[in-house]
Amino acid sequence: MLRWARAWRLLFEGRGPASPCFSRVPVTTRSGGGAEARPLPLSYTLVDGEEARPGLVFLHGLFGCKNNFNSIAKALAQQTGRKVLTVDARNHGDSPHSSDMSYEAMSRDLQDLLPQLGLVPCVLIGHSMGGKTAMLLALQRPDLVERLIAVDISPVQTTTVSNFPSYMAAMKAVDIPDEVPRSRARKLADEQLSSVVQDMAVRQFLLTNLVEVNGRYVWRVNLDALAQHVQEILAFPPRQESYPGPTLFLLGGNSQYVHPSHHPEMRRLFPRAQMQTVLNAGHWIHADCPQDFMTAIRGFLA
Repeated sequence: MLRWARAWRLLFEGRGPASPCFSRVPVTTRSGGGAEARPLPLSYTLVDGEEARPGLVFLHGLFGCKNNFNSIAKALAQQTGRKVLTVDARNHGDSPHSSDMSYEAMSRDLQDLLPQLGLVPCVLIGHSMGGKTAMLLALQRPDLVERLIAVDISPVQTTTVSNFPSYMAAMKAVDIPDEVPRSRARKLADEQLSSVVQDMAVRQFLLTNLVEVNGRYVWRVNLDALAQHVQEILAFPPRQESYPGPTLFLLGGNSQYVHPSHHPEMRRLFPRAQMQTVLNAGHWIHADCPQDFMTAIRGFLA
């Protein structure tokens, strides 16, 4: 896990990782013809639990997937007795692709899914990009969110990462012959990425999104949409309303994602917010310090 933590820190200004996760489900290799208003049917995993208390809903970060929270979800379901849902965001994991990668669209997807599963109101827990989605959903539809946890992210602009667009361009340029063994495909992709992505740990992280579909290797993330909307993903939609429910900003002690200058906007939008820092954790708190991460969640639920 520490190797992946290092990879994410190198990708995003020296902070946070991603857990490896794979998919064998067919994915779309290009964006749709235009942004659509309808929600997408997201892929999810639901761990069953009691009906009486609000369930926990986990939203992953950029280039992540629902599997990032597998062990956390199972442990918290057992410890709390609650239902626990993990979700693939649009253009990630096993969820459908779309040309629309706005936070409004990601919030709309959840507004459609959560009532279908009987998970409203819920405890919404979002990391990084997922945290911004969670915050927007809570602001738009506070009736759906019993309480909110934003993991090492704030409702303001995230500093742009200079290497990120070049990494995505390198991924799009990867060319692998059909019908090659998986080990060979990964080796070829690694070699082609190496001229731009020089750190091996970063390449290994990116390669977790390489999947085989009908004998061809493709990226399961929608690189076109992510590249087109990267600045939008790093930003946060301006909002005037506030979320009245209990809110926890869970911060990594070694992370620079949330600055003191962000605090006024955090308190304006989330007046019942509290902040808690997990020492010795970077941006990806649940990977660096999973026990502390779960302890903080259980304490906030108490």
